[in-house]
Amino acid sequence: MRIEQDLKLGFKDVMIRPKRSTLKSRSQVSLEREYTFLHSNMKWTGVPIMAANMDTVGTFEMAKKLAEKTLFTAVHKHYSVAEWTTFLNETSAELKNSIAVSTGTGKEDSKKLKEIFDLSEDLKFICIDVANGYSEHFVKFVKKTREQYPDKVIIAGNVVTGEMVEELLIAGADIIKVGIGPGSVCTTRVKTGVGYPQLSAIIECADAAHGLGGQIISDGGCAIPGDVAKAFGAGADFVMLGGMLAGHDESGGDVIEVKGEKFKRFYGMSSSTAMDKHAGGVAEYRASEGKTVQVPYRGPVENTLQDILGGIRSTCTYVGAGRLKELTKRTTFIRVAEQENTVYSK
Repeated sequence: MRIEQDLKLGFKDVMIRPKRSTLKSRSQVSLEREYTFLHSNMKWTGVPIMAANMDTVGTFEMAKKLAEKTLFTAVHKHYSVAEWTTFLNETSAELKNSIAVSTGTGKEDSKKLKEIFDLSEDLKFICIDVANGYSEHFVKFVKKTREQYPDKVIIAGNVVTGEMVEELLIAGADIIKVGIGPGSVCTTRVKTGVGYPQLSAIIECADAAHGLGGQIISDGGCAIPGDVAKAFGAGADFVMLGGMLAGHDESGGDVIEVKGEKFKRFYGMSSSTAMDKHAGGVAEYRASEGKTVQVPYRGPVENTLQDILGGIRSTCTYVGAGRLKELTKRTTFIRVAEQENTVYSK
């Protein structure tokens, strides 16, 4: 046993210090990024915000709407091959460039992944998603997937430390998902005591990834547009959103009415709700590491996207970043005192 004494920070522990700017308007800010990925050598251009691969967020309907603004969607893994067939038959090549096919690491997952990729050569992204990216089995699965799909972009996670980012990149991943426990419906930290404050995880993992030519996704912990801006300021290449995109028409699930108010269910993919729905219940050897909540019904996602993108543009004007790429170079974080933190979090 050992204790690390270095301070680790989350989004609520800091604010971004403003700097002198020559920008006259938010309209001058470009949020598009262009990336060339490490192993596939594929180029991608767009706004690097992703819908999370949760069945209450990463839906086909969400993918269509986000692609209109060149945002990305990691489509959840619970659609059938038949549903993928229908979707792909009515989908443009441009939209297919803005989605990832999510998969687990079992034999049936590999079989299903191949069946989906056989449907269209325009599919380019694979998201290998597990709660714990530290297992040897996971690393081997990433290697095997790279061998099978040498020209595809592989997203792999989740991890929170630099050495594991490096191992997964060397194993064949292009982009690493970073985050254990920060999500609003994730209870991993409560059930296991395992986690890492998200801002510090981004800083450490981005440094490791960029040293090898890879990218990272900040996955979880963003509750407001300012958190998204902080994630980019800390060095994230992409930011993945769950709760911020839940509750909309394009999100999964039905609208529920309670005492005259409308809600939608939102739950973690390791919750008992998700496992009852997709795996026949919680296995006897594990605990649920997610919770189920009712989020207010929020209508079309369009207004939420405008709020998020507008907030990031505003952050860029406060620090003089004309392009999103410049934000991390112009970001100075200031720690927030405990009392100020309490007020700010409200």
